[in-house]
Amino acid sequence: MNNNSLRLLLQRQRQRSLSSSSSSSVSDESSSKEAIFHPTETENVKRGAIGGTMTTFDLGNGSEVVHLPRFLPRDRAWDWFHYMDKHIPWSRPTLTIYGRPLLQPRDSCYIASEGLPQLSYSGHKPHAYSWDDFPPLKDILHEVHRALPGSRFNSLVLNRYKGGNDYVSWHSDEETAYGLTPEIASVTFGCEREFLLKKKPSRIARGPRDETTRKRLRTSTSKDDQLSFTLKHGSLLVMRGYTQRDWLHSVPKRARAMSTRINLTFREETPPSGATQLTNCLRVEAKIAKIVKAHISFWFQGHFLELPALDLAIIKR
Repeated sequence: MNNNSLRLLLQRQRQRSLSSSSSSSVSDESSSKEAIFHPTETENVKRGAIGGTMTTFDLGNGSEVVHLPRFLPRDRAWDWFHYMDKHIPWSRPTLTIYGRPLLQPRDSCYIASEGLPQLSYSGHKPHAYSWDDFPPLKDILHEVHRALPGSRFNSLVLNRYKGGNDYVSWHSDEETAYGLTPEIASVTFGCEREFLLKKKPSRIARGPRDETTRKRLRTSTSKDDQLSFTLKHGSLLVMRGYTQRDWLHSVPKRARAMSTRINLTFREETPPSGATQLTNCLRVEAKIAKIVKAHISFWFQGHFLELPALDLAIIKR
């Protein structure tokens, strides 16, 4: 999809939200089709492994979102919801955001296969529980793999939103361990919540082959640049390709969300290789060398002193 087509898609969705309060999000098969301006270019519909219709939204430039509103049988999904609400060891950690402590605005838990790197975000390193600790999670994983042939998820982040004041702010899961084009599958249980996507403005235009960069312009907050999905009980949403590189997503506060929502996000992490560990060490050394040079420049009152010998060799001594 080119930029003009995506712009028309967004305009079409805003027009629907103005005409009906219930159509402000892509909530089922019919509304999903209506939201797409050029179905032949952007839509790939097929039957899900369990039930319902799976729709693929081409966001352009190698990014896509897959939505399956009726993924799990309703009663079975409620059984899993009650199990997780009662038996998962939920925690609400204190994070470090821009140097300040902040209580995470939702409960969470982390599941991972053996041999995966330690998950770390915002200064928090959650304990990695085993899949064997909670057998129903393995059953849900099996159903996800049935719906998404070829996927090989090996880790899981669970989030519990206990009401409308619990949320997750704008972010992307652009982590080295997930690779350049990660696939993240999100399954919702309980209270439906709105899921938003908006594009990241970049300093330069990038194609699908471009590498990840974290140097970005300030992200637009205009609703004109947002896509909205209502994620209902038993639904599945998948982000693929360069969605994490080029898009942000969030679950905003909603006063009308008065009951609990549990969300499972399945990911595939790559165990660190020797080459990856060496690359990470070199990156750390380069950052240290840069800091040392900056301090020398400061102490000479802005008159930068070229020191050819000040390189990684100094850090290694």
